[in-house]
Amino acid sequence: MVTVTPDPRRWWALAALVASMLTLGFDTTILNVALPTMAGDLGATTGQQQWMADAYVIVFAALMLPAGLLGDRFGRRLMLIVGLGIFLAGSLAGSLAADVNWVIAARALMGVGAALVTPLALSVVPTLFAADEQPKATAIVTAASALGLPLGPIIGGWLLNHFWWGSVFLVNVPMAALGIAACVFLLPETRDPAAPQVDTVSTALTATGLGALVYAIIEAPTRGWGDPLVLLTLVTAVALITALVLRERRVERPMLDMTLLAHRGFLFNTIAATLVMFVLSGLLFVLPPYLQAVLGNDAFGTGLRLLPMMGGILVASRTAPQATVRFGARATVSAGLVVLAFAALLGSRTTVDSGYGFTALWLSVTGLGFGFSLMPAMGGALGALPRDRAGSGSGLLMTLRQVGGAIGIALLGSLLSSTFQDRLDVTGLPARAADTAGDSVVAAHLIAEKAHSAHLAASANSAYVHGMTLVLLVCGAAALVSALLAAAFLPGARDARNAVAPPAAPEMAAGQADARQ
Repeated sequence: MVTVTPDPRRWWALAALVASMLTLGFDTTILNVALPTMAGDLGATTGQQQWMADAYVIVFAALMLPAGLLGDRFGRRLMLIVGLGIFLAGSLAGSLAADVNWVIAARALMGVGAALVTPLALSVVPTLFAADEQPKATAIVTAASALGLPLGPIIGGWLLNHFWWGSVFLVNVPMAALGIAACVFLLPETRDPAAPQVDTVSTALTATGLGALVYAIIEAPTRGWGDPLVLLTLVTAVALITALVLRERRVERPMLDMTLLAHRGFLFNTIAATLVMFVLSGLLFVLPPYLQAVLGNDAFGTGLRLLPMMGGILVASRTAPQATVRFGARATVSAGLVVLAFAALLGSRTTVDSGYGFTALWLSVTGLGFGFSLMPAMGGALGALPRDRAGSGSGLLMTLRQVGGAIGIALLGSLLSSTFQDRLDVTGLPARAADTAGDSVVAAHLIAEKAHSAHLAASANSAYVHGMTLVLLVCGAAALVSALLAAAFLPGARDARNAVAPPAAPEMAAGQADARQ
């Protein structure tokens, strides 16, 4: 094991890393609260809102693995500085954007920066801390990333109530600048010359394959699933992803090690974690417009009303490890997925007149199910691998999780969009106003306000809630199928090591793997 001389500045450096990971954490959820406001100000359709959310996630997922290799080869501190700089530039561009396309481009640029920062923030911990301090330091950084998720809606809501929507981007600038300064003055440079080269072909196949798949899913409600462009894009996506898998199986040192999926425990725990992120990302996309447009809350109030789900996650984070020790990972993951399915089915009973109390109830249950299923699944996935595969396993797990989130936003958002357009009653409206009203529930309310049409506003609320009901039913079915798969195929051994994995366990494993090098 490498002996590390403690640096007196190490805790200051760690504080800067924490600030960076906290920023990336709340940036994952901060935009969800801002989307309804941005839809009104920029005239963004539901499909464009999906792209604003997905552009970040797709690029993040596609570049995370090559980003880690770039840090190994060219210097982790250098790549951290570059990543934070790109993230800062993307945030600044987003705050100044004047139309939807520029916002989407800025979010994609931020995804590039986030992909560089996430794997490398933990890989530098072993260079700062001795072996006895590394677990504590790693846990602090990963906890910061997890803590950012519930902070996002609250920070975003407060900013939107006091400033314009661009402030949800601008808030990242000082945090990223602080991280860059800390990297320059406090972090030592480290690299691994033996690391494999970045496979540009595989990286391009990943990005274009995912991008084509998500594009087809988002465009299908507008163009129709039989549209030639949609069909061509779907076929192209399948071809690109197939080419990626075949290429990665042939190369000697693959960037995306598909042989890891031969481990049953890793495969089915990863499937469970990916489907949980599919459900969660879809929910976080469809809920803010309901809370803001249908229930009439402002942006800050919307952020606060998402807290019951985060509360459920926090409760689960404290009790899931003990449950895993006592009952085993298979039972805990399966039970968590059943709870998640129950929460989604309960939520599908929401009506326009339900009020927030009922929503808070099923959101709390959602958080519990999410925590009890995701945390043990991630720990179980990595625990099923040999120690020397933990680093590559964590990269594959995180990539598939991000893919699950991107497809969740695309597929569930498209289902919501098509259902809303079909159910919205635009009788009596001019053609142009009717088209605009069908773009989103926010646009429908703006048209209703201009036309002084209470009927249109009521129809928009009813159509949106109906679409959300279908989304929740799909989420419930996906969670139930995942529960059955987990119960049938997950290993039944009670491995206490898997129980202690926090939400960001893969990153912890990656950091520990680096420490052993």
